[in-house]
Amino acid sequence: MTPFAADPSAGLAPPVSGARMTGDYLRTMGRAAYLWGWPLVNMHNRLGLMERVPSPGLLGGVIPAGPPGTLGMLHDYIAPDERIVACPNQDVAYGLGILDARRGPTVVQVPDFGGRFWVYQVVDQRTEAFARLGAMYGTEPGCYLLAPAGWDGRTPEGIVEVFRYDTRIAACIPRVFLNDTDEDRAAIQPLVNRIMAYPLDEYTGQPRTTDWSQAPAFPAGNATGGERETQWVDPHTFFDILPAVLDEVPPRPGEEALYGVLRSLVGEAARDPKAAMALRDAAVDADSTLVRELFEFRNIGIPLGHHWSTQRNGAQFGGDYLSRTAMARANIFVNPPRETAYFYQDLDDDGELLTGENGYTLTFAAGALPPVKGFWSVTLYNEHHFFHPNELHRYSLGTKNKGLRNGDDGSLTLYAGARPPAGEENLPNWLPAPTGRFSLYLRAYWPEPAAYDGSWQPPAVRRTTGSH
Repeated sequence: MTPFAADPSAGLAPPVSGARMTGDYLRTMGRAAYLWGWPLVNMHNRLGLMERVPSPGLLGGVIPAGPPGTLGMLHDYIAPDERIVACPNQDVAYGLGILDARRGPTVVQVPDFGGRFWVYQVVDQRTEAFARLGAMYGTEPGCYLLAPAGWDGRTPEGIVEVFRYDTRIAACIPRVFLNDTDEDRAAIQPLVNRIMAYPLDEYTGQPRTTDWSQAPAFPAGNATGGERETQWVDPHTFFDILPAVLDEVPPRPGEEALYGVLRSLVGEAARDPKAAMALRDAAVDADSTLVRELFEFRNIGIPLGHHWSTQRNGAQFGGDYLSRTAMARANIFVNPPRETAYFYQDLDDDGELLTGENGYTLTFAAGALPPVKGFWSVTLYNEHHFFHPNELHRYSLGTKNKGLRNGDDGSLTLYAGARPPAGEENLPNWLPAPTGRFSLYLRAYWPEPAAYDGSWQPPAVRRTTGSH
């Protein structure tokens, strides 16, 4: 066969081994590789943390966690000092577990939630959903199996369905709606106590329970400290980890050529210390510019009216690497659109950054609340996308709040600012803010089509005359 008789069915050939790579090429491609691989390396490093957890419990007494193949579960709202995942919500009792395909399948228990909203987010290392477990799917109670794509074992009796993932790492994140009342906190306990995950070899066919209110606490090191989200991706070591990640996450159809380019970069770095340094510098630069910009809500997603933005391919990004990394950087572990519609806001109606030095209103006209079958909420985050501690312990308002005050015309006005609104009757509708920058984040769980097809959009965030 002559050199020109390439087989077109073999796909694109990878870059030629040993070809020279200029410094500009390495810097350009290094930045692109950093954007592409940021969520995958993020997940890789989360596994490393969970490998140090001795049993299901709470990291730092705050974060649900467990060894790979298990999960931990909260029995109440998440605490404001959580730093493992940016943009938590205070509407649900959370769980969190990391899976490792090398350890085999994991059994996940689903109790009978009755009419209560619930969903288990289950995503692979690409942060893409691969299972349907939730109220919106009509999921039956029972035991489900989360299995690596290559597992060829026998599915035991009693397993309702098997969901498969083709990456090394995956995550399972239960969310169970909780009204902000003592009565509902008591009512939810028997349910969350039956939410468990464990390796298949521990499965007996009988559901297990645990008292999550007595979950042990484990030291978290620096994983829950500081003001910002835990730094899951270090640009200085990104290209050291990337070869392992390329092995952990197989290329999807159409990505083979991209993987060839990425492997040529890490191969060049292994051969030439100058190339390794150029790629490291490219990652540091991309982290401080390209990826840092994606943290701000106003820089990502689909623009909507009144400066809101949204996204419509959460957890099903495919080849949309920009959105995948933007969501991972700003608020990783978003649900698919059928499970949740998200709306983000950094700006008031005049296009100015939100700041607690001012007071703001968000008014839903009568009959124009977020259209949902589950629940909705508006959460206020500080500039780091975490809760602002306040005396009211109030971080979001929505369906869970039974004391919200409507206007005489049936409208609902929410207030945001560092100082309370005028009028004691408005205090139940107030979201306390820091004096500096903040963001608003509207969630619509189990949304009606209007919430994700653009026919319903959030109202304007208006600055009130003067400051509260």
